[in-house]
Amino acid sequence: MIGASLSGVTFISIPGLVGAGKGNMEFSYMQMVMGYLVGYAVIMFVLMPMYYRRNLTSIYQYLGERFGARAYKMGAFYFLLSRTIGAAFRLFLVALVLDAFVTGPLGLAFWHTVAITIVLILTYTFKGGIKTIVWTDTLQTISMIAAVLLTVFALSSSLGIGIWDIPHAVSEAGLGQWFFFENGWSDPNNFYKQFLAGALIAIVMTGLDQDMMQKNLSCPNIKDAQKNMALFSIILFVVNAIFLTMGALLYMYARKNGIEIPAKSDQLYPLIALKYLSPYIGLVFIVGLIAAAYSSADSALTALTTSFCVDILDLPNDEIKTDRQKTNTRRKVHLIFALILFFVIIIYNWINNDAVINNLFKIAGYTYGPILGMFAFGMLTDRKVKDQWIPWVVLLAPTISYLMDTYSAIWFGGFKFGFLIIALNGLLTFLGMVFISKPQILKGESIKRL
Repeated sequence: MIGASLSGVTFISIPGLVGAGKGNMEFSYMQMVMGYLVGYAVIMFVLMPMYYRRNLTSIYQYLGERFGARAYKMGAFYFLLSRTIGAAFRLFLVALVLDAFVTGPLGLAFWHTVAITIVLILTYTFKGGIKTIVWTDTLQTISMIAAVLLTVFALSSSLGIGIWDIPHAVSEAGLGQWFFFENGWSDPNNFYKQFLAGALIAIVMTGLDQDMMQKNLSCPNIKDAQKNMALFSIILFVVNAIFLTMGALLYMYARKNGIEIPAKSDQLYPLIALKYLSPYIGLVFIVGLIAAAYSSADSALTALTTSFCVDILDLPNDEIKTDRQKTNTRRKVHLIFALILFFVIIIYNWINNDAVINNLFKIAGYTYGPILGMFAFGMLTDRKVKDQWIPWVVLLAPTISYLMDTYSAIWFGGFKFGFLIIALNGLLTFLGMVFISKPQILKGESIKRL
């Protein structure tokens, strides 16, 4: 789970956030990480018991049981959309760095680098299955965290700072502020906006994500799954703090050595690691970057294949196809999603103009918002929904959210939703489902409120 959460986006983009923007963002990202802890608590004590009680293979089956087939399909659709875009963003960062510092100087085009990256992932996910992914993800996650720690040691040594003196040095450099209350809700770093967005993002990107929850549901019982989630949340908090600490040290190193800060903050870490630190750290960086990206992308590609075959094609219940035909179908779907990732990465390379971590959370707000609204409505109300109208609701909600986000500064006196777009999207979905529902108890039985 750590490997799936800490991707190449975390590895490169989060350190770059420390000094990015018109004013330094510093450690403001930790406000969102604190919100994650609240979200993980909701997952442990609300969502997990429901999943285990219903014995779900796919968590989106809950939507089918609660509302109907269209709700089930739309939940799976938004998961597939979000995971595809998210995996492409993560792989994009790896390809970008490899193109700039490794394959590009060898004369290879950007699309060659992308193709090589995806082919390498296919080599061990095409036939290896979940066991292969578990072992490779474990090794990759260890490699990624080791790379970050070694980089922190190298930077602190070069700056003449002892390990225990790093927090004080970062604060003295004006890069260590965690909490931002001063500028109100118009500030993208505002504590309340970041904290609430973090809680919601954790709920949807972990608790309502088939890939992440399947890892927890594989535990023998609910108690072990909750222990797993609790340990995961603690480790994730610490590791994110280390990533931001490394980011602060990178900016301090750049200042000390007169290094020009790249226009795109994502490029700061690779620039310093590969051009200014020792070749040993450069090698460590490349290994860590590849490990970070692959540990997230391989499970995403497998999850996309599984979700499409189970939730969309209903392949396990297909009584016409033989086992061999089902296997061939899975492989074809696997290859098709790999091709889709390739083209999304190429397109994103043409239009990219922002830190990838920011774009990733923006996309999550639009794609996971409808899932959040549907699950919230199902768990908090007893109302019966007209299933045939659900596709309209979950398609209109992101559209209206986009329009409101675009003009929010004009309509609401300078207020910008930022990452809170996920809350708006989920609320609009919830209200839309109220509009297309009626207060009727399903099948004459009360739905247990959670």
